[in-house]
Amino acid sequence: MAGSFGVSVSGMATIAGSPPAVATDRPIDLVHLSKYTLGDKDLERQVLSLFATQSTLYIDRLRDAEDDRAWLEAAHTLKGSAKGVGAWRVARYAEQVENLKGNERADLGNPAIEELSESIKAVNEYIQDLMVEI
Repeated sequence: MAGSFGVSVSGMATIAGSPPAVATDRPIDLVHLSKYTLGDKDLERQVLSLFATQSTLYIDRLRDAEDDRAWLEAAHTLKGSAKGVGAWRVARYAEQVENLKGNERADLGNPAIEELSESIKAVNEYIQDLMVEI
């Protein structure tokens, strides 16, 4: 899927902490999540709930970022959180956003935030569905 801010997510090389060559079509890699939480369903609920809450907070921080440092911190936090729960697409978008600096951030920041926000929205909807099952 090519992002309008010029970077292809599907064409990216595997990033550190991402799954092996076989990726899941689900917004969250449940096998990774289970390994991350040692199969503890209560912990899975807590981690997913925390991700859902913090992901929207950090999207807002990206929108409000007045400099590259604030931008980097918000994007980096999103990337790490997404990797923690196995939200690989969000992690890839967040990494792309994290790499925007200076004029590139000024030119591409808003479309990048919107694409990242849409991928987070899909994950958070998936989390809501999972909460019923877990």
